[in-house]
Amino acid sequence: MDMIDREADGSESLEGFIMCHSIAGGTGSGMGSLLLEAVNDHFPKKLIQTYSVFPNNQDGGDVVVQPYNSLLTLKRLALNADAVVVLDNTALNRIATERLQTDNASIAQINSLVSTVMSASTNTLRFPGYMNNDLVGLMSSLVPTPRLHFLMTGYTPLHFHDDVNAVATNVRKTSVMDVMRRLLQTKNIMVSCSTRKDRGCYISILDIIQGEVDPTQVHKSLQRIRERQLCSFIPWGPASIQVALSRKSPYVKTPHRVSGLMLANHTSIRDLFHRICQQYDKLRKRDAFLDNYRKVDMFADDLTEFDDSRQIVQDLIEEYRASESADYINWGLDRAAAAEAAGPELSLHPASADPRMPARGPRGEADER
Repeated sequence: MDMIDREADGSESLEGFIMCHSIAGGTGSGMGSLLLEAVNDHFPKKLIQTYSVFPNNQDGGDVVVQPYNSLLTLKRLALNADAVVVLDNTALNRIATERLQTDNASIAQINSLVSTVMSASTNTLRFPGYMNNDLVGLMSSLVPTPRLHFLMTGYTPLHFHDDVNAVATNVRKTSVMDVMRRLLQTKNIMVSCSTRKDRGCYISILDIIQGEVDPTQVHKSLQRIRERQLCSFIPWGPASIQVALSRKSPYVKTPHRVSGLMLANHTSIRDLFHRICQQYDKLRKRDAFLDNYRKVDMFADDLTEFDDSRQIVQDLIEEYRASESADYINWGLDRAAAAEAAGPELSLHPASADPRMPARGPRGEADER
């Protein structure tokens, strides 16, 4: 933290922090969570955004305790981060196999997809324009309430960085309409959750379109998407896709004229959390692989930290489910009132409080951004 403090002191206008980590391994989950809590504690009024890599749930993973690590990290991401960009290894491997026709994608190729998303999502910050040129402006449009801050991403056209001279696979045109339409397709989403209308709805969408684009094309594309009803939104918020136009980086060669990144807040992200909870419950039912955790002071006496994390993630799942209804705000007020009536010993965790309240740091300060 001393290094971070020195860098922060030397900054003229510190806006926030961006952290990259995995939630399954010991370093990414343990050290990442500790760093996240420390930064939130030292800078309670600064924005914290993370790029969090979720484990591949199909092959069981390389770490047997990844459900434990993932659940503990999800608690910190829910309480200490202001925005979490979810990058799912299951979806990344599927995209590499199906969309880019690679049998066994290497770590470098998967990282290439991740770096493409990170580069595009910060493009408006590095090449600022009239809108979305700071973290607060970028995230405030995507996160309407403090806890619903887990974001999906989609990108098209897809290609590996070592294959820029080839035309992106399965993409024949890169007009604005084609790019915006493909961004809404589940097969291009880098999270293993379906965005079909029967599985959930969008809370917010921000499309970052890169390249030489005529704004009238964007307007026409938005009209056609609205007419075709290609996406459904929550009933209590604006049903519109926000678009930010950005220049291409002059330092990166790309094989297409127009590309796009979608940052979306979708209620089906709860399915990803539900799968992690299911895996955790299977291990916890047998108290499997807990010996190493009991050696740590936090778990030496009891395992209430696990129980608390499990409850917070369950509350997060329920809140995403409740956000699909028109009376979501009343739902949050009712839960807050019930917690207050139950007394301090049974009060709801901040992750389940009034959705209109500002996010709070671990020490309880209101974060007045």
